[in-house]
Amino acid sequence: MGTTPLACAYGGGGLFGIAYLLGVGEALVDGGVELGRAPAIGTSAGSWAAAALALGVRWQDAIDEIGDDIPRLPDPRSGRLRRVAAEIFDDVRVPTMRAVVCSLPRLRRVVLSGADHPVSDLVAASSAVPGMLAPHRVGGHRYVDGGVRSMASADLADPADSLLVMAPIAGPMFGPAGRLAERVLRREMGEWQRRNPDGRLWLIRPNRAIAELASRPDQLFEPDRARRAYDLAYAQAAGILSRWNDTYGGRSAA
Repeated sequence: MGTTPLACAYGGGGLFGIAYLLGVGEALVDGGVELGRAPAIGTSAGSWAAAALALGVRWQDAIDEIGDDIPRLPDPRSGRLRRVAAEIFDDVRVPTMRAVVCSLPRLRRVVLSGADHPVSDLVAASSAVPGMLAPHRVGGHRYVDGGVRSMASADLADPADSLLVMAPIAGPMFGPAGRLAERVLRREMGEWQRRNPDGRLWLIRPNRAIAELASRPDQLFEPDRARRAYDLAYAQAAGILSRWNDTYGGRSAA
């Protein structure tokens, strides 16, 4: 059995992805699932969601700050995302959270711990999209977006009795690209399962109504689409919560 009842892996997907993850995540929290206490690994948008859920920061409290400051065009200035993250999360550390980044120059996948670094550094490094944002330096090393190597890195999630994987870019998102992303994700989940043979896997990704909100990658950074994605994701989670309660008898797995 795993060393903790529940672990989470949150994938990338721009501002749209943050909205989707927090829509589902907050609905589960409101339904009694204690996601904020569970160890979590986040990639890009997933690192923002992991931090928000751990610290109790709601989507409505963060959307104006994030939506106004996440660039739609390339911005070479360093530190921009960290300043945004610090406004939302302060400079606290979150020991239960980890973030996936890619190190320069070889783009090796690296996991940074919230026990070792402020959460604002973790989300800034994990979200530094190459070509759009400057690399972010943590502990003397330069990092870029963890999604360069994997959109969710579910294989690196913590050992647990249950692993909850939320993937904004999978399933019906972006047609063949989303199906490919899901195949990669399921391979990663299989790797986690081999290390945790008694663990239960849960995969949550957008339904078709949510996928129809964004047909191009650039639309992932539009605040209005993100707001609509949040509302639909919160609604989608009602069915997920019902299955969750059927499995755990109304008890939180965490």
